[in-house]
Amino acid sequence: MKTRSKWIAGFIALALLASYAVWTGREPIALWLVSTMMEQRFNIGPPQQVVWSAGVDDRNRAPGERPPNIVLILADDLGWNDVTLNGGGVAGGAVPTPHIDSIAQQGVTFTSAYAANASCAPSRAAIMSGRYGTRFGFEFTPTPPGMMQLSALMPRDPARLREVIARDNVEVLEYEDMGMPGSEITVAELLAERGYHNVHIGKWHLGLANGMAPRDQGFHESLLMASGLYLPEEHPDVVNSKQAFDPIDRFLWAAMRFAVSFNLESAFQPDRYLTDFFTEQAVDVINANSDRPFFLYLAHWAPHTPLQAAREDYEALSHIGSHRERVYGAMIRSLDRGVGRVLEALERNGLTDNTLVLFSSDNGGAGYIGLPEVNSPFRGWKLTFFEGGIRVPFFAKWPARIPPFHVFIIFCYF
Repeated sequence: MKTRSKWIAGFIALALLASYAVWTGREPIALWLVSTMMEQRFNIGPPQQVVWSAGVDDRNRAPGERPPNIVLILADDLGWNDVTLNGGGVAGGAVPTPHIDSIAQQGVTFTSAYAANASCAPSRAAIMSGRYGTRFGFEFTPTPPGMMQLSALMPRDPARLREVIARDNVEVLEYEDMGMPGSEITVAELLAERGYHNVHIGKWHLGLANGMAPRDQGFHESLLMASGLYLPEEHPDVVNSKQAFDPIDRFLWAAMRFAVSFNLESAFQPDRYLTDFFTEQAVDVINANSDRPFFLYLAHWAPHTPLQAAREDYEALSHIGSHRERVYGAMIRSLDRGVGRVLEALERNGLTDNTLVLFSSDNGGAGYIGLPEVNSPFRGWKLTFFEGGIRVPFFAKWPARIPPFHVFIIFCYF
């Protein structure tokens, strides 16, 4: 506890210095201080193998009597127009999404699906709990120490909305203590009671302390995204697109590292581009759990900023002229390929018919990436409650129960 307190005190001191540097017009110094803070926070080891638990159905049910496996694939900040089936795809259809589309074509598409919030964390809390986050005090997205203070001070376009509201006499929790209370009943907890083996891969953003971590909320295993780079910035296999006009982007490049952790143990580097790494781990989970009912929550970081593409995907999209749009499109390409790999693993293990596959996004596409058509034809972006901020793609397939290519014209609230 004393060690943690000393680290927090040092972190706050550096954050204050960084804020002062920005306020006095020394942004490069501020970002260097942020980078220094993150170096102190992370001790990242080399790549290591993740060994997933394997088992059989302990309730002695025949394969035909087992409840359906459930695979929830959640993208991060995926725009409505990023999916071919919805709006045409990135760069006017230059980046098709056949594997994501196939979930709807083989199952059902919800034409008017809405996230429970216009930002990631409270939306995810609603998905896990089945309740609006506001009902249990989770209405805003937690941010790392110094992020909002620095971004509020950094020079920015005054026409863009980016406000930080400070309130006197209000206790502010530490970042690790912000999240979904352990008292909330999650879908993973309910499924565990019914004999499911539950696995989380990727982003969590629902707290890691005081009973809020994935394994405290019903998941048996968790591969956590510990920071937010897809590959190290100077890696030969990555292509970056930095948005110099956006203060959040500038903060992320300074603050983020390339790291994951398994069951909250020591952080380590993945052995490949982050989206592909999460995909391969999801395939391993399916292979390990083919003989028992499982719930796989595959929470991709893509296509959230920072914009980083695997070089092979970037080179495959040479027909896209804009560098930024090409990087973003390459990220979508990797995400779609990953969905295809997961569907292929289910088929290879004979699990397709009795698996409910769900695909969606936590909220709409972000306006600050500088691609104004990302949520076309809808108005607004992430962080707003216009259609573009909360309307999301939502597809589901379960061949044993859902006839192919149904269209449900209903409102679906997470």
